[in-house]
Amino acid sequence: MADQNVRNAGFTSSGITRGSLGSSLMSQEARASGGGVPSGGPTSTLQELGAKGTTHSSGYTSSGISGGSRGSDTMSREATSHGGGVPRGGTTSTVQSI
Repeated sequence: MADQNVRNAGFTSSGITRGSLGSSLMSQEARASGGGVPSGGPTSTLQELGAKGTTHSSGYTSSGISGGSRGSDTMSREATSHGGGVPRGGTTSTVQSI
């Protein structure tokens, strides 16, 4: 995943950019969870990467998710909690797509 893609989506070191894909994602996620953005969800994960200014150690790459990475761990936990599959719109699929 390119650092620029995360910034372009609106996840920056100074917060989520108003009117961006990131702000839309945050709004949808907050509505779906009853008003807050859950820790470990797509918004918080992407904002953490945007705040750091780098995605290089996350494990989300253009050719897939690197084994043994944070992305791999997130994918494993998400698949386990959903009966073996990674759901569309979940943390793994959203972060990997960006």
